[in-house]
Amino acid sequence: MKTSRMIFSGSKKVLWAGLLLLVAILACSIADYQVTEWVTETPVQLASATYTQLPTFTPTASATSEPPTPTIPAVEFRGSPTPDAVRPTPQFRDTAETHVVRYGDTLNNLAKQYGVAISQIQEVNGIQDPNLLSIGQVLIIPPPTPQAPGPNYKVIPDSELVYGPSAIDLDSIFAVISPEGPLANYWEEVENETLDGPAILQIVTENYSVNPRLLLAILEFQSRWVRGDSQELGFDLYPIGWYDPAKKGLFSQLSWAADQLNAGFYRWRAGWIGPFVFPDGRVVPPGPGVNAGTVSVQYLFSQLYSVEEWRQVIDENGFSLTYESLFGIPFEQAIEPLIPPDLVQPPLELPFERGVQWSFTGGPHSAFGNNNEWAALDFAPSSNTPGCNPSGEWVVAAADGIVVRSERGQVIQDLGEDGNEQTGWVLFYLHIDTWERIPEGTTLNVGDKIGHPSCEGGISTGTHLHIARKYNGVWINTDGAIPFDLGGWIPKSAGYPYEGSLIRGDEELRACSCRASYNQISR
Repeated sequence: MKTSRMIFSGSKKVLWAGLLLLVAILACSIADYQVTEWVTETPVQLASATYTQLPTFTPTASATSEPPTPTIPAVEFRGSPTPDAVRPTPQFRDTAETHVVRYGDTLNNLAKQYGVAISQIQEVNGIQDPNLLSIGQVLIIPPPTPQAPGPNYKVIPDSELVYGPSAIDLDSIFAVISPEGPLANYWEEVENETLDGPAILQIVTENYSVNPRLLLAILEFQSRWVRGDSQELGFDLYPIGWYDPAKKGLFSQLSWAADQLNAGFYRWRAGWIGPFVFPDGRVVPPGPGVNAGTVSVQYLFSQLYSVEEWRQVIDENGFSLTYESLFGIPFEQAIEPLIPPDLVQPPLELPFERGVQWSFTGGPHSAFGNNNEWAALDFAPSSNTPGCNPSGEWVVAAADGIVVRSERGQVIQDLGEDGNEQTGWVLFYLHIDTWERIPEGTTLNVGDKIGHPSCEGGISTGTHLHIARKYNGVWINTDGAIPFDLGGWIPKSAGYPYEGSLIRGDEELRACSCRASYNQISR
């Protein structure tokens, strides 16, 4: 049977808008500039966005042989191997309050901070453009509209959220993709490279460190793109169901979904207690006893559905049936705990050559995307002129290990012995230029040359290095329980992305997108 094919060619600006931080990445540039009076960011949730109708929950048959339909046990037998501790129920304001806009504020972040919808803040304050705020502007923040807590039904264990030990065998995971389906027959231009659907899925999986099983199940649940027939279904440019023109095409849709999943997962791990904020402004506290993986799925679907639909999607007869029809019961393949209680970071050095001065340009911020763990730091070569100019300076290995990926401006270094990105400690070097970049498979010793800093690999306004850590697929916070110790320098967040300092004994450096005496650093 000959299937139809879909090729989607979007502009670089639109395609890569979902790939990395947008305006906030300015903080990574080494250019000297005044703090702007205007702060912009594409919000996670647009006031004009709509959400899809509730999908059919019955798993879809495909043209290929399917695994036998799993027997679904009683709900009480499903539980995370690492159950979440009991958390307090969020307390809600019943009156409005004010907020004075400061540098770095966005409506998206303020909506999360105060537990209301972006559209509510816009309406009360008469804001037409949700991407535009003025420093010093006084905003009225309306009270939330609370609803009953969500269910305590657990959807997935934590290990099924991350691109970790349970996702090593990609061939078996991708085997569920029907050759007749839209995913297999879709093509898209991503940064001047034409990629098919599975290749796009793998890129998003690797970029955000999100389990491909989960992304495939969500795609199948939302649009039947995994097992459906492309002749019957066609090719919807919004297969996840997020109707934002800036998120058109599979790459942007999957990137947006992965970013939302990470938002729920890492916020919950950091102690967030809710609530979920729905497009109409209603808020729902998470149910008691749920784990971070479950919260990640609930968070994503809270962006796509009404409260009433959402309660159906996340119960035992909703999304879980689609997941289980593809991959079986997720708790039977859980590998946990992902982070051992006694885990310590191996010794790491600053990622540049001895005696060469660099600028500390970005304090703790998202590892990838807008909503990830604050696992990354930025450094720029001090000898470089402002902008995306080539640099002759070298990024070097911060530790011993093998290069498991070297592509798209990224070098991924496994610090273990198995050569798998999904297990153990991994270092993530971003914005490494193609020129003289170390190839995949190279064994590195600390101090060995990796490549040159650049703007390659996402959106950046200045040549720099973005470096982050993962363990078993989990991004590790720079200044959390396991601080990102680089040769004795310890990061400290200032509460806003890219702000903060590096401290070593009595010395302290402040992050700045500039060259100044207070941000110069060398080995």
